[in-house]
Amino acid sequence: MLPNDEEMRLFDKVLVANRGEIALRVIRACKVLGLKTVAVYSEADRDSLHVRFADEDVCIGPPAAGKSYLDMKRIIAAAEVTNAGAIHPGYGFLAENADFAEVCESCGLTFIGPTPEQIRDLGDKVKAKEIMKKAGVPVIPGSEGVVPNFETAARLADDIGYPVMLKAVAGGGGKGMRMCRNMAELERNWYVASTEAANSFSNPDLYMEKLVLNPHHVEIQLIGDTHGNYYHFGERDCSIQRRHQKLIEETPSPLMTPELRQKMGEAAVKGARDVNYRGVGTIEFLVDEELNYYFMEMNTRIQVEHPITEEALEVDLVKDQIRVAMGERIEYKQEELVHKWASIECRINAEDPDKDFRPGPGTITGLHIPGGPGVRVDRAVYTKYTIPPFYDSLIAKLIVRARTREEAIMRMRNALSEFVVEGVPTTVSFHERIFTHPDFVAGNYDINFLESKFKKLPAGEEEPRAELTLKRPAEKVEPETVTRPEVAKAAGTSDQEEATTRTEK
Repeated sequence: MLPNDEEMRLFDKVLVANRGEIALRVIRACKVLGLKTVAVYSEADRDSLHVRFADEDVCIGPPAAGKSYLDMKRIIAAAEVTNAGAIHPGYGFLAENADFAEVCESCGLTFIGPTPEQIRDLGDKVKAKEIMKKAGVPVIPGSEGVVPNFETAARLADDIGYPVMLKAVAGGGGKGMRMCRNMAELERNWYVASTEAANSFSNPDLYMEKLVLNPHHVEIQLIGDTHGNYYHFGERDCSIQRRHQKLIEETPSPLMTPELRQKMGEAAVKGARDVNYRGVGTIEFLVDEELNYYFMEMNTRIQVEHPITEEALEVDLVKDQIRVAMGERIEYKQEELVHKWASIECRINAEDPDKDFRPGPGTITGLHIPGGPGVRVDRAVYTKYTIPPFYDSLIAKLIVRARTREEAIMRMRNALSEFVVEGVPTTVSFHERIFTHPDFVAGNYDINFLESKFKKLPAGEEEPRAELTLKRPAEKVEPETVTRPEVAKAAGTSDQEEATTRTEK
């Protein structure tokens, strides 16, 4: 639908119920579609860029998120007073809150996301696992539902076999998750995880899964419209994590094969189709060393790391997300949704890596943003902008794309060297270390990379640094050209050596 086809539209003004770079990203997508925008902001965000570039803006309360960005009544009131017809929740805050989606619908507002029932069912990790299992998607062995007490957990752990993982039913962001390698750890962690889950999600319920050793965290991006069309956009590898928080994402995954990509993509679409899923979503899997994959959870929103999929496949996921909410038909050819580029993203946070990543809010006194071909920076900060202490510490998302993974890594190294932020601590130097680490460059990593291979060096000791030799790129990077053997060769490792390395991991 063209931007001037006003008579067919369900809405022509969108309220963005979020802040920072994702709010600005949504505003830009709305403008491409010819839609008016409304920014909401707390008193701490009065000078934010999303406020400056929206068509209208409304202050919804004091800095505390609970009295502003998480206050449903204030956001609905802002939509009504500005005559907005739809609300885009971004990610975080109310993006996966089924009650909020329900309130939007009851007030005659289009919620740009899945239905309340889909959010509720897929947000419950136990129920989501049941849904995916019924759809034929492989799931991790574990409890059939909530584990009611420690005694049941102990018997179940013996049946499954250690190690096991306790997880909060309503969890996210690593909260309420504990690994247990034996009975003593299970007893200790059961009460810790339950208490953390209750404090974080107002729900102490836990379930149990077999712990998959040394896995990759691989997610499949998908979309479904209201006309029965479903597509997937390949994978993102999100295995570089710290305390279950993603730090670096890349696509294609160095683990992936064309056959595995097809299987996982088809499984994700099958799971979404079985619940008539609406909008963009991401199904997250754990992939073990033998390339077995298991459903982990589904995120019913746009992801923080969506830009690498946009760059690698040359699509606009946020625009498509809004188009689905407008009732449009999304038309792709699945066989044409292939990687044209290799793309990597790292999250630049206002944190001090030398002080256990302690957040460092404050005023940015100097800022230089990297540029050049294949470099994208999603941000909402500027010189003299004050990073408030009330929200997450994200400064920017640095995204690069190139014809090969090796060139993308080199481009990321250069971009990081140009990224200058003065006045607050940042994770730039931390990322620079990762992108020169031989194992990362070789694609030889899993979710335990930072704990197992990325230690703080003693004073005076130099860190190993991988050099890159860039090959002449082909006309187009097909998914099958970016596989583990290719990566190993680029790092100076033979196929046999690479296979041995994987076996010994």
